[in-house]
Amino acid sequence: MRLLLDTHVAIWALTDPGRIGREVVPLLTDPGNSLYVSAISVLEISIKHRLGKRGAPPFSGREATRHFADAGFSVLDVSAEHAATVEELPMLHGDPFDRLLAAQALAEPMRLVTHDRKLAAYSGTTITW
Repeated sequence: MRLLLDTHVAIWALTDPGRIGREVVPLLTDPGNSLYVSAISVLEISIKHRLGKRGAPPFSGREATRHFADAGFSVLDVSAEHAATVEELPMLHGDPFDRLLAAQALAEPMRLVTHDRKLAAYSGTTITW
């Protein structure tokens, strides 16, 4: 199974795996599954880290790419098809990063892993806890 990790799930997998639901951990550790992080997540990390606000990611976008590679995550680039799919989504979620993640998961297709209930509403194939 191909799993697209929401930005917070990818960060938690590296920094605080106890925050990931117990029912989801076996999916992330199953060698038969392929784990992906979107390039849009790297952009989101870069912006939020640079702003330095409370709750910002603990590493930069450049550091995130190294950490994700070390963890065995593949990077899913953003395509024109992904961007166009955003237009077809209902306005269930206002965050443009999350809307693009949902569009990528639908367009590929992949299973999106998130703890965001609003984001999970885009597809019955979303994995959440």
